[in-house]
Amino acid sequence: MNPHPQATLLVVDDEESILQLVGEYFRRRGYRIFTAPDGSQALALLGRETVDCCFTDIHMPGMSGLELAERIHEIDSSLPVIVMTGHPSLETSIQTLKQGVVDFLIKPVDLKQMELSFQRVQRQRRIFMENLLLKQEVEGKDRLEALNRELLAKIDELATLNRIMGSFATTGTTSHVFQRAVDTAVDVVQADASQFFIIDASGGRLCRVAAAAKAGPTAPPAPERDDAPAELIMNVQADGLPLLVNGGGDAASGLPTGVNSWMAVPVKIRDKVLGVLTAAAMSGRAPFTAKELYYLSVTTQSAAGAVETLAVYENIYENLFATLYGFVNALEARDLYTRQHSSRVTDIALLLARELGCSAEELNVLNFAGPLHDIGKIGIRDDILLKPGRLTAEEYAKIKEHPVIGANMLNQLGLWDCERRIIRAHHERFDGAGYPDGLSRESIPFLARILSVADAYDAMASDRAYRNRMESRAILNILAENAGSQFDPRVVEAFTTLHGAGKILPAEQKG
Repeated sequence: MNPHPQATLLVVDDEESILQLVGEYFRRRGYRIFTAPDGSQALALLGRETVDCCFTDIHMPGMSGLELAERIHEIDSSLPVIVMTGHPSLETSIQTLKQGVVDFLIKPVDLKQMELSFQRVQRQRRIFMENLLLKQEVEGKDRLEALNRELLAKIDELATLNRIMGSFATTGTTSHVFQRAVDTAVDVVQADASQFFIIDASGGRLCRVAAAAKAGPTAPPAPERDDAPAELIMNVQADGLPLLVNGGGDAASGLPTGVNSWMAVPVKIRDKVLGVLTAAAMSGRAPFTAKELYYLSVTTQSAAGAVETLAVYENIYENLFATLYGFVNALEARDLYTRQHSSRVTDIALLLARELGCSAEELNVLNFAGPLHDIGKIGIRDDILLKPGRLTAEEYAKIKEHPVIGANMLNQLGLWDCERRIIRAHHERFDGAGYPDGLSRESIPFLARILSVADAYDAMASDRAYRNRMESRAILNILAENAGSQFDPRVVEAFTTLHGAGKILPAEQKG
């Protein structure tokens, strides 16, 4: 049921699919919806209709979302504008504040989060409008002051909640999530110490997976793991309910010596308790309140959401990687001469990348792009791909399509832009005579230049349907002769160094 049955929303975005999706969702929720594909049409609509809130994308052709927000603010400074962007940055965030934007959502935007954001700004808008009216009433001074205090408290609460949720906006692993949870607890509820426990179901033992304590020379000593109130933590795990205990001086409280106040909240994923987050206030600090218990509960909810998102993300990507690598295996199974070619090329490319000082991130990109560099050959007919003799000009033109086919396969997934560019460019030449785009020198991605040398070496050092493998000296001569024309001289030099040190060997010489 829509809590704002008369609410009217305006959604501005240049993507028709987003307008349809958002419009359908809010109409079903009972809202009145207007949509516009750009800022100009949005302003024209606002000249005819009255709306309660405007959602707008930042990056749009013609008038940007920030320019639209500024124009709206000039027309009606009380109309709340919420911006949405898929490319958040500190500069963009600062600009939105300058333009009077009241909230900032990151794409892909959760529709429920959009509705919650609208409801939040509507509450603030009502308070704001009441505030303006009360300022005109001399006899309403006391009420105005109380309302201002309430507004400040709500703003402070909103800032705290945003700080909590922002802590889990980017997380790499579940371990990072657990550590963020305890760090956030120390920061938000001003705990002297926080710990995250998982209970070993088989042995009934507490396993502490993360901990944090207030820093500074005046900070009281934090409780050790052995001092954790194990029975209370077990009860929270079993009951699935938050717990707040005050009165550390009382032995009946069950709190360790020196702990004045203590909170524990279960971390639930789909109603199953994953672990327990605790926060402790040492002697000399005021006891925790119900509001701080609420903040700790929001922290656990955000942590649970981050863990669940990571689990889904990892599962999707594992399945996707398995599918793509399955394509590569199927491709190489078609031709006995190229079996394991992609793996060998990747190994050589990684050796070259390390020799050339590539970063860990670049190595990760290469480790993904390498096995998939020839995946586009899945779209080449067998009578061309496996032809034992010389290819005709038409057949060779078909073979040359495989970098584009491979890059397009990844492009359909909407992911891995760096890897896609490397796969597309691994047959470009340093002198610009390669394919498919005729790139040259520095315009060719550096990792593609590395992959090109590794690919050429393994092709020459392996048996093929149309010829036997070449001798190592002949291969080295070819690489040296083509340095500066087909290959990047720096990469050839690194290859020669590694080969001379015995770190690169033909497949048949590897142990």
